[in-house]
Amino acid sequence: MTATDGPLRTLKSVEGDKKLGRLPVASALRTLDLECDGLNLLREALTGEMARAFAEAVRVMRAAKGRVVVTGIGKSGHVGQKIAATFASTGRPAFFVHPTEASHGDLGMVTADDVLLALSWSGETVELKPLITYSRRYNVPLIAITSRSESALGQHSDIVLELPRAKEACPHGLAPTTSTTMQLALGDCLAIALLEARGFTPQEFKAFHPGGSLGASLKYVADVMHTGERMPIARDTDQMSDALVTMTQKSLGCLGIVDAKGKLVGIVTDGDLRRHMGENLILRRTVDIMTRSPKTVKPGMLASAALEQINASRITALFVVERGKPVGIVHVHDLLRAGVA
Repeated sequence: MTATDGPLRTLKSVEGDKKLGRLPVASALRTLDLECDGLNLLREALTGEMARAFAEAVRVMRAAKGRVVVTGIGKSGHVGQKIAATFASTGRPAFFVHPTEASHGDLGMVTADDVLLALSWSGETVELKPLITYSRRYNVPLIAITSRSESALGQHSDIVLELPRAKEACPHGLAPTTSTTMQLALGDCLAIALLEARGFTPQEFKAFHPGGSLGASLKYVADVMHTGERMPIARDTDQMSDALVTMTQKSLGCLGIVDAKGKLVGIVTDGDLRRHMGENLILRRTVDIMTRSPKTVKPGMLASAALEQINASRITALFVVERGKPVGIVHVHDLLRAGVA
């Protein structure tokens, strides 16, 4: 062993590590390129031959009195579960039924008012046969997402959304990769088209997403605002000596000023106090100190929108008004504690 064996071996090891580090990244980029190719082919299909079938599928699912029953097996089944969940969370009642469980009693979950959405890349999935037969016997509309319209599933379906036969990202062409990406994307397209067709609103969305950060962002100002005795309010005729006591007690960094009719006409902030600081401050009236026409929000505004307004205006609180009168106040800390960010 020579004196240079150690450093040379270390250098070779570093070069080998760099090469190994590059290989996974190159593989990832090839995968993304191939899956993007698949999505581009799907986009072309939607602007061409698939357009009419897609529009009809949306119409049928929207018109159905029951639910969209999604089915599939293997990787198509996993994608189907996600599609069903997306439908349900965006206002189109849906659930996933496993083909094997369907043939062992779960067919009873499917009614004539429902729509079946079946996913199968080949269209020859044996496990789907009982569902196909059931849908034909009881006139349940059947929509297929498959790459082969001439398949058993395609031939027995009312509507076929035929996916382009794109190359799988798997180098052996075996593991469903590009194909499942296209299935998932087409499912999202259906869900969003349905959402837009029925005018699904953020308020409806909130009803299905009460938890987590998403639920917090969909809260209304009315859900987090301070009301009643917690509001820092003074009259425009009050002296600042009394107003400062109220402002200090409420600890929200501002004071709403109302006129004789109870209408919000101004606001006194810490900044206003600093600008008018002097020996006679406590002897002056609130109307002399306040900032007129303060920024306000409505109780029905989304809390996330109120936070955006607070950040954009570089303020810490907003009064909540109805018909010009203050009904609450929302502070940036309240929004952050509620998880609105």
